[in-house]
Amino acid sequence: MHEYSIVQSLLESCEEHAKKNDAKKVTKVVIKIGVLSGVEPDLLQIAFDTFKEKTVCHDAMFIINVQKIVIECLDCNTTSTLEKHEFSCPKCQSVNIKVTDGEDMYLMSLEME
Repeated sequence: MHEYSIVQSLLESCEEHAKKNDAKKVTKVVIKIGVLSGVEPDLLQIAFDTFKEKTVCHDAMFIINVQKIVIECLDCNTTSTLEKHEFSCPKCQSVNIKVTDGEDMYLMSLEME
Protein backbone atom coordinates (compact mmCIF):
# COMPACT_ATOMS: atom_id res chain seq x y z
CA MET A 1 0.00 0.00 0.00
CA HIS A 2 1.97 3.03 -1.27
CA GLU A 3 -0.41 5.44 0.51
CA TYR A 4 1.68 4.93 3.67
CA SER A 5 4.88 6.11 2.01
CA ILE A 6 3.01 9.03 0.43
CA VAL A 7 1.71 10.11 3.85
CA GLN A 8 5.14 9.77 5.42
CA SER A 9 6.56 12.12 2.75
CA LEU A 10 3.61 14.47 3.20
CA LEU A 11 4.13 14.61 6.97
CA GLU A 12 7.85 15.27 6.50
CA SER A 13 6.97 18.14 4.18
CA CYS A 14 4.55 19.53 6.78
CA GLU A 15 7.28 19.31 9.44
CA GLU A 16 9.67 21.24 7.18
CA HIS A 17 7.12 23.96 6.41
CA ALA A 18 6.23 24.32 10.09
CA LYS A 19 9.90 24.63 11.04
CA LYS A 20 10.56 27.23 8.32
CA ASN A 21 7.60 29.30 9.53
CA ASP A 22 8.29 28.91 13.29
CA ALA A 23 4.93 27.17 13.70
CA LYS A 24 4.24 24.88 16.65
CA LYS A 25 1.60 22.84 14.85
CA VAL A 26 -0.26 22.34 11.61
CA THR A 27 -4.02 22.68 11.99
CA LYS A 28 -5.14 21.94 8.44
CA VAL A 29 -3.66 20.06 5.48
CA VAL A 30 -5.35 20.38 2.08
CA ILE A 31 -4.36 18.15 -0.80
CA LYS A 32 -5.61 17.55 -4.33
CA ILE A 33 -5.66 14.02 -5.72
CA GLY A 34 -6.30 13.35 -9.39
CA VAL A 35 -8.56 10.40 -10.16
CA LEU A 36 -5.79 9.02 -12.41
CA SER A 37 -3.05 9.43 -9.78
CA GLY A 38 -3.31 5.87 -8.50
CA VAL A 39 -3.84 7.12 -4.95
CA GLU A 40 -6.92 5.90 -3.06
CA PRO A 41 -8.37 8.79 -1.00
CA ASP A 42 -9.85 6.50 1.68
CA LEU A 43 -6.58 4.67 2.20
CA LEU A 44 -4.70 7.97 2.26
CA GLN A 45 -7.04 9.25 4.99
CA ILE A 46 -6.46 6.10 7.06
CA ALA A 47 -2.70 6.38 6.61
CA PHE A 48 -2.75 10.07 7.60
CA ASP A 49 -4.79 9.34 10.72
CA THR A 50 -2.42 6.49 11.61
CA PHE A 51 0.87 8.37 11.25
CA LYS A 52 0.02 11.96 12.27
CA GLU A 53 0.04 11.40 16.04
CA LYS A 54 3.72 12.11 16.74
CA THR A 55 4.08 14.99 14.28
CA VAL A 56 3.17 18.68 14.08
CA CYS A 57 -0.01 17.48 12.34
CA HIS A 58 -1.34 15.56 15.36
CA ASP A 59 -4.52 17.69 15.55
CA ALA A 60 -4.70 18.65 11.87
CA MET A 61 -7.80 18.37 9.72
CA PHE A 62 -7.00 16.51 6.52
CA ILE A 63 -8.95 17.77 3.51
CA ILE A 64 -8.83 15.76 0.30
CA ASN A 65 -10.06 17.39 -2.90
CA VAL A 66 -10.52 14.88 -5.72
CA GLN A 67 -9.66 16.29 -9.14
CA LYS A 68 -11.61 14.94 -12.10
CA ILE A 69 -9.91 14.37 -15.43
CA VAL A 70 -9.48 17.54 -17.50
CA ILE A 71 -8.62 17.17 -21.17
CA GLU A 72 -7.73 19.45 -24.04
CA CYS A 73 -8.94 18.39 -27.47
CA LEU A 74 -6.16 18.85 -30.00
CA ASP A 75 -8.67 18.92 -32.89
CA CYS A 76 -11.27 21.49 -31.75
CA ASN A 77 -9.18 23.17 -28.98
CA THR A 78 -11.88 22.61 -26.35
CA THR A 79 -11.01 22.07 -22.71
CA SER A 80 -13.39 19.69 -20.92
CA THR A 81 -13.80 17.96 -17.58
CA LEU A 82 -14.68 14.33 -18.05
CA GLU A 83 -17.52 12.95 -15.95
CA LYS A 84 -16.73 9.37 -17.00
CA HIS A 85 -13.54 7.62 -18.02
CA GLU A 86 -14.39 7.98 -21.69
CA PHE A 87 -11.29 9.47 -23.22
CA SER A 88 -12.77 11.43 -26.08
CA CYS A 89 -13.77 15.03 -26.59
CA PRO A 90 -17.38 15.60 -25.48
CA LYS A 91 -17.77 18.28 -28.17
CA CYS A 92 -16.39 16.59 -31.31
CA GLN A 93 -15.79 13.00 -30.11
CA SER A 94 -12.14 13.13 -31.17
CA VAL A 95 -9.68 10.91 -29.32
CA ASN A 96 -6.84 13.26 -30.21
CA ILE A 97 -6.69 14.66 -26.68
CA LYS A 98 -4.19 15.62 -24.00
CA VAL A 99 -4.88 15.13 -20.28
CA THR A 100 -4.14 18.45 -18.53
CA ASP A 101 -5.30 17.68 -14.96
CA GLY A 102 -6.32 14.73 -12.85
CA GLU A 103 -3.12 12.67 -12.91
CA ASP A 104 -1.21 14.07 -9.94
CA MET A 105 -1.36 14.66 -6.21
CA TYR A 106 -0.49 18.07 -4.78
CA LEU A 107 -0.17 19.63 -1.35
CA MET A 108 -2.42 22.65 -1.88
CA SER A 109 -2.18 24.45 1.46
CA LEU A 110 -1.29 24.26 5.13
CA GLU A 111 -2.69 26.21 8.05
CA MET A 112 -0.28 26.58 10.95
CA GLU A 113 -0.15 28.10 14.42
